[in-house]
Amino acid sequence: MTSHQFELSESPQDAISAVKFASSSPKLLVASWDKHVYLYDASEGDSARILQKYEHRAPVLDLCFGKDDQEAFTVGVDWDVRRVDLTTGEQTVLSSHDAGANAVVYDPAHDMVISGGWDSTLHIHLRSQPDHVPNTIQLPSKAFSISLTATKVVVAMATRAVHIYELDALATAAAQSSQPSPNLLEVEPWQTRESSLKFMTRAVSCMSNDAGYASSSIEGRVAVEWFDPSSESQARKYAFKCHRQTVDSVDVVYPVNALSFHPKHGTFASGGGDGVVALWDGVAKRRIRQYQKYPASIAALDFSKDGRYLAVAVSSGFEDGQEDIEGSVVKVFIRELSDSEAKGKVLK
Repeated sequence: MTSHQFELSESPQDAISAVKFASSSPKLLVASWDKHVYLYDASEGDSARILQKYEHRAPVLDLCFGKDDQEAFTVGVDWDVRRVDLTTGEQTVLSSHDAGANAVVYDPAHDMVISGGWDSTLHIHLRSQPDHVPNTIQLPSKAFSISLTATKVVVAMATRAVHIYELDALATAAAQSSQPSPNLLEVEPWQTRESSLKFMTRAVSCMSNDAGYASSSIEGRVAVEWFDPSSESQARKYAFKCHRQTVDSVDVVYPVNALSFHPKHGTFASGGGDGVVALWDGVAKRRIRQYQKYPASIAALDFSKDGRYLAVAVSSGFEDGQEDIEGSVVKVFIRELSDSEAKGKVLK
């Protein structure tokens, strides 16, 4: 199979904040600053179509699918964590942060929703206890990005702090909390780290094999780290420069806005303010390929769960000199990958 790329029709009307594929189908959710969530069917190639859109009260900053492709969870500038029934369009507020909520993930093993916000808290929503007010974990600083594996969740924050929690521990603590009022959980992180990057974190993404994660910064760098706390494993972590261009003999550095790991090959994609998407082999420490430049800054990336598609969200930003809506570029591209396109180097 050869690679193929197509653009989704009916793009959002303002900057895109997140794109997420469903776990069991090629349905794609897109969150936008235009106060809407868009649901697409990406299985039809050039004939891919929008299925529905769901209006919110304020810009939507992050989202994820739930237990199947019929429900989603969203967070945004209105501070709310919402469940959206993608069939009926009904929205239910699960909780409200005390400031903008900007990250949300769903753990299918425990039927648990975890959200983070600028109020420096995590909200833990254990779905088996729907009558209880969600539990709260106090963080040392604002949550910027959250990603999870089969057993852990990584929370990247301001002040370069990184907390890694075990999902079993979070679910157990939430289940043991029987108070019908807001409850502050005293759950210690499994690991507490300082980011390997010197500047503000933009994105974090966990490896598909539950072994570690990658993080990116505003200063054109990506760090790759492993969970194993042994000195041998920690000696493997590294960081590298990327998403930089030489303009008039000046090295121009762009933020790395998005990261996504391939679910089968373990390689990962990065997207930058330079409008470039690159594929990396994190183990072999090499770039696999770099795609032709997109028309504006890369806002978000996500591989489909079967590894067949890569969703690329493009939005004009300050890197493009366009901060207003008029004249800006907002597009979503779907790249259908060839069989070997995202494969890494075979190490001997």
